[in-house]
Amino acid sequence: MKLFGFAGVRHPQLRLPRVWLLGPDPRGVRQSLGALCILAVTSVVAGVVLGRSHERLAELPGLLLLVPAAIALPGKIFGALGSRLGTAIHTGTFRLSLRSSSVVGQNVWASMVLTLVLSLVLALLASAAASNLGVDNAIGVADYVVISVVGGTLASVFVMLVTLGMATASVRWGLDPDNVTAPMVTAAGDVLALPALILASYLVRHDVVTPVVAAVVAAATVGSLVAAVRSQAPLLRTVLRESMPVLVLAGFLSLMAGVTVENRFDVFSDRPVLLVLIPGFLATAGALGGILANRLSSKLHLGLIGPSIVPQRRARSDVGVTVGLALPVFAFLALVSHGAGSVVDLAGPGLGRLVGVALVGGVLALVVVVAMAYYGTIAAVRFGVDPDSVGIPTVTAVLDLVGALTLVFAIEAIGAG
Repeated sequence: MKLFGFAGVRHPQLRLPRVWLLGPDPRGVRQSLGALCILAVTSVVAGVVLGRSHERLAELPGLLLLVPAAIALPGKIFGALGSRLGTAIHTGTFRLSLRSSSVVGQNVWASMVLTLVLSLVLALLASAAASNLGVDNAIGVADYVVISVVGGTLASVFVMLVTLGMATASVRWGLDPDNVTAPMVTAAGDVLALPALILASYLVRHDVVTPVVAAVVAAATVGSLVAAVRSQAPLLRTVLRESMPVLVLAGFLSLMAGVTVENRFDVFSDRPVLLVLIPGFLATAGALGGILANRLSSKLHLGLIGPSIVPQRRARSDVGVTVGLALPVFAFLALVSHGAGSVVDLAGPGLGRLVGVALVGGVLALVVVVAMAYYGTIAAVRFGVDPDSVGIPTVTAVLDLVGALTLVFAIEAIGAG
């Protein structure tokens, strides 16, 4: 059988109970809520790193332009990988093998090539944005390339391991990958990406080291792309062909989130607890959309719903669960951010206002979460591409930008700035 790039023999013993896909069962809700709470806690770790790094960001003007997009990139690439593996699990074609001829091996190879290429693209876009915005004393293009590609690659290796581990755990312990993969992969990306970027930033602004490292990683990126395109692995080429345009667009939209934050850097710098909130807020919005997109994609693959303009009953039930999960998770995120900020002595607007910012911004973002997850998945099916490859990158990219805008709007509306 073949299903959007997954081919193989069914293995009934690996197949998850289809009843999980019929509606929002309590077990699935608990799995999603638990994964989202873990995401909130781990993303606050990334937020604390960001808050504590505000002096380093000030030393490297323009770096904040890159941060939201670079943090989100592993989640987009490996969230899509996890979604494709989840479909393989549901359809009984999953086998954990990293051979280049295997389904998992080709997907992993494609994901690492996408990481290199998109990290390089983000670096070039960020440099162009810094130039067009007139950022004073902004870091150079070689600096952006080193930070983005080296930092992104370091983080992605570990996020890949988390993604494969979640797929294996889903099979072994009977978890529904649609409920847990998106938030857990996003959590791993948040925790690992920002420290990797900060670590890579110490390779920049050196007269000899920086240009040499930039040239080496750029050449390695181009070489890996050429090798992948010329390979005889059909699934590898399909994933690259379908994912590349979407991820480039996603990177651009995520970069606009960085522009939004950079333009209000004075507010975030004066109250660094708001910096603590940023990664978790954007990640939570994207993970909610990822969970919804994953469940809708699996239902479409299995014929449980159709690509209709008006959501069918089973799709509406998933939308309802997503809305129900959102409010407590955004409130919990604000509480954890405030607590973490207090522990490391970061100034903030106060607990009440921080909760208000998270809830107001979250509700506004949630409208876009639902619309993008549903209609983005439906559009992918109607255009004949795999919703697993384009759903999560599209949803999370739009949510990066919309989340940044709604967060800044909520800060202004509540007077937390």
